Amino acid sequence: MQEMNEKEQQQLEIEQLLQALEDENIDEFRTLFLDIHPYERAKFYAKLPKDARMHVYHFLSPEEMAEVFENLEIEDTEYEELLSEMNPTFVADMLSQMYADDAVDVLNELDKEQVASYLTIMDDEAAGEIKQLLHYEEYTAGSIMTTEFIAIHSNQTVKSAMYILKKEAPRAETIYYVYVIDEEKRLVGVISLRDLIVSDDDTMVYEIMSDRVVSVSVSEDQEEVARKMRDYNFLAVPVIDFQNHLLGIITVDDIIDVMEEEASDDYSKLAGITDVDSADKNIFSAAKKRLPWLIILSFLGMMTASLIGRFEDTLDQIAILAVFIPLIAGMAGNTGTQALAVAVRRIAIGDDKEENKLFLIIREAGTGVITGAVCGIIIMLVVYFWKSDFFLGLLVGFSIFITLIVATLAGALVPLIMHKFKVDPAVASGPFITTINDIISILIYFGFASLFMNYLVQ
Repeated sequence: MQEMNEKEQQQLEIEQLLQALEDENIDEFRTLFLDIHPYERAKFYAKLPKDARMHVYHFLSPEEMAEVFENLEIEDTEYEELLSEMNPTFVADMLSQMYADDAVDVLNELDKEQVASYLTIMDDEAAGEIKQLLHYEEYTAGSIMTTEFIAIHSNQTVKSAMYILKKEAPRAETIYYVYVIDEEKRLVGVISLRDLIVSDDDTMVYEIMSDRVVSVSVSEDQEEVARKMRDYNFLAVPVIDFQNHLLGIITVDDIIDVMEEEASDDYSKLAGITDVDSADKNIFSAAKKRLPWLIILSFLGMMTASLIGRFEDTLDQIAILAVFIPLIAGMAGNTGTQALAVAVRRIAIGDDKEENKLFLIIREAGTGVITGAVCGIIIMLVVYFWKSDFFLGLLVGFSIFITLIVATLAGALVPLIMHKFKVDPAVASGPFITTINDIISILIYFGFASLFMNYLVQ
């Protein structure tokens, strides 16, 4: 009942906001809009039609719109359309008010001419911070860090540090960690907000700081940064260059976005497509992104057909063998995909030490033996009672037993081998593993059938 009331309240707020926009009642709209949570504001804005959004730009300041854009959850391609609706000066002011890393995320979706135009009319300080971040390579720590952090010197007192904290807190992304630098701006320590609050005013910073600082390199891959923040349970992590100069920080909200992005990317590759999140409504563009994998898989599929053709004589003599091809190939593909998912997940969470890889292979081999034995026995009995042919049942059951072992090992080994050679293991996609295991299963099945032909001929 409480949940229903909350939904009803939200719906009422939306209706009131829409009515205020329609009536062009700026005071009522601002009162209602600025009273709701920033995330709700962004959701409301994203669902508005263009004519209603045009009113919003007149009702809100660039600073207020900046908060909306910082909380937007839209497709990357939509940013250009939204910004084109606004006055360029308004856009530049809005980007100046955003946290630098969020502004960079928006600008990365525009062409270079648009970026240069906005940076030219933006205030110099904000433009300088954004330009600094724009030149870092995509998907690295530098590309997702923010320069809005609080740093103090090791040779100052807690009282002076608190003064800096109060002064800079409004623009900092987080104040829970305060980083300590030396005269050359090298990172030498970190202090929690709690330590600063409970310490005496005259205490020197170097006396209470921790000099065991976990940091990341500016060129480090964002996935590695996410893993490190997860392992250490950090709310933020400092970013340094090769000389240990403090360049910025990465906060947990940015890492959540990275984890979502990486998961989506892996899912896309596992599905054998380029970008599962693409909002491109053009059917030709969508087809273009899927065709490469489908073409590769079609050639692999032709190999499967060719293999079956090589056993044409066997099929001519014992046509019943064809009935069980989909069963064996399907089971091989399914178990291979299961093993693939386990292996890719292990690699994704950083559990890729040599001993862990060996354990994974041994475990998957054991799993293949057990599942293959159980499925093989069940299928053998079913075929025997169905066709009243013990040797046919034994052939199908034994083929499934061997196939599931090999397919499970293939599903685990392929991504591990790819990872060893610095290739993204997610490209060992479900369709790819399935097709490979189709070939393996056909070879095993018809290989045994040809070997025991005399026992099968009626």
